[in-house]
Amino acid sequence: MPRGFKCRRVCAVPENRIFTPQKPYDRTIALTVEELETIRLCDMEGLEQDDAAGSMNVSRATFQRTLYQARKKIAEALCTGEAIEIGGGNYELAEYPCRCHRRCKNCRFDNKEEKSGQQRGQ
Repeated sequence: MPRGFKCRRVCAVPENRIFTPQKPYDRTIALTVEELETIRLCDMEGLEQDDAAGSMNVSRATFQRTLYQARKKIAEALCTGEAIEIGGGNYELAEYPCRCHRRCKNCRFDNKEEKSGQQRGQ
């Protein structure tokens, strides 16, 4: 019997979910929220795959597989002039800040932590 899917931890759901080319397009490529999160953690935040996998509560192998799928979909959309729609997947929204050695630039907890820390210090 196959093992069930484990929810991937995602820091935030993107506000912009559809990206379209200037010229007319025939097809839309679906990118899941967790695929976008892998791209964000590795390519934008610059985290190593081990650290990023820990942040998402998945194994490094699962993280790497998801990352490669996301990169392939994005490359296909950019090279063939297709739209990208972000949504769906098997994820859970983070309920606590990342335990990374440094905070994510897009973590939804950053502003709340700084404000609460300032209020406690006064």
